[in-house]
Amino acid sequence: MNDLVRQHTDLGPSDLEWLHLLVSEWQLLSDLSFADLVLWVPTRDGARYVSVAQMRPNTGPTSYQDDMVGHLVPRGRRPMLDAALDEGRIVREGDPEWREEVPVRVESIPVRREGRVLGVIARNTNLLTVRTPSRLELTYLQSASDLAQMIAAGSFPFPAEQVDMDASPRAGDGLIRLDADGIVQYASPNALSAYHRLGLATDLVGLHLGQTTADLAPSRGPVDEALVKLASGWAPRETEVEGGDGVIQLRAIPLKPKGTRIGSLVLLRDVTELRRRERELITKDATIREIHHRVKNNLQTVAALLRLQARRMDSDKARGALEEAVRRVGSIAIVHETLSQNLDERVQFDDIADRVIAMVAELSPGRVAAARRGRFGILTAETATPLSMVLTELVQNALEHGFGPGQRGELAVTAERVGDRLLVTVEDDGRGLPEGFDPQRAGNLGLQIVRTLVVGELGGTFDMRDGDETGTRVLLDIPVPPPAKQ
Repeated sequence: MNDLVRQHTDLGPSDLEWLHLLVSEWQLLSDLSFADLVLWVPTRDGARYVSVAQMRPNTGPTSYQDDMVGHLVPRGRRPMLDAALDEGRIVREGDPEWREEVPVRVESIPVRREGRVLGVIARNTNLLTVRTPSRLELTYLQSASDLAQMIAAGSFPFPAEQVDMDASPRAGDGLIRLDADGIVQYASPNALSAYHRLGLATDLVGLHLGQTTADLAPSRGPVDEALVKLASGWAPRETEVEGGDGVIQLRAIPLKPKGTRIGSLVLLRDVTELRRRERELITKDATIREIHHRVKNNLQTVAALLRLQARRMDSDKARGALEEAVRRVGSIAIVHETLSQNLDERVQFDDIADRVIAMVAELSPGRVAAARRGRFGILTAETATPLSMVLTELVQNALEHGFGPGQRGELAVTAERVGDRLLVTVEDDGRGLPEGFDPQRAGNLGLQIVRTLVVGELGGTFDMRDGDETGTRVLLDIPVPPPAKQ
């Protein structure tokens, strides 16, 4: 619609915003009218109309099989469009049109904003299945007529009340028609069923909807008074009401076809099961986070016990082995700590990598500067846990074996996401690999852990080679899903 309006008309940004607001609301008019809607806007030279939006009803057969958006019609070909635009009134005169052997009644509704007519809505009703209307259909059509008059007067839609139309109730979900005093004149079967679920034991017709709704809801006091006013339809608002065994979503639309409120339209939907599932998911998420938190605490306890045992060791070799175990357990604990703070099983691994590098770098304080370059991005828990252990082993191995006693240097961990692959490089400027070293076979326990995790659990590849000038370079290629859009 933006492109069509800017290409063919002189409407300004505020006018275009009004058309967007109208289009976001007009599914309701289409459903209440049992009719297709096409929005026509006069072109810049005034000689033609361009169709910028179209809506089909959910409550009846369509009148247009084809998409009308983008069509241009010369002025004069459709006199009802001309009359609605020039005279600023709803035009219903004329005989039905025949389209592919289907009779269609056409009406034109001017779209007014601040005293100016911006365009015309063509309302097209398929008459092939016309029959004696029910009470529900009569209420729909009367409400549609009131809304059409409000559009022609520029009082609908309501610019100050933005609603999420994907989540907002629709006419078929439940509809209640109120008079000017808030008394129910008609309630659709779905609306009545929703109120029965709230605890209502009688019919709705004849009751004051605001007071009835407040009586069914458990709240009292100022909230109760606000609910009475909202459910009475005095202002365009949306809310949820919970009572008995149900939860219903309410949307009130004041009807002012001639400038004075004659009543209200209340759309409602039973969202009991939806809210129940949402609560179950919240409970499940909270449980999972609590589990991660407890696992983290248990791992920290294990690490503390191992650290305590290491201090009591007389053997330097045994003490070093226990300290390595402490770091391995610590790297896993960092992942679980991060997962305990998230709502899903994904983590921002850059923070984990920084903490792992800092933890292992304590092996050589002040001698080797360790840093991360690039971004790991968001990873799943299944990838983050083994990768944190791999990173711990590689950084620890580089610091322990890549530099001699007292030797200073630098160590860099570089990460790059390329499509569905994560490329990780751990590079130092130390003394390099021993002659004849085979990274796929040789190595200590740490390198065996790396090979097992990278190849067996992560499904990636692992290579270890001399640096370009000095030192050692470790290359990891790990499959990961593409990063989520931020």
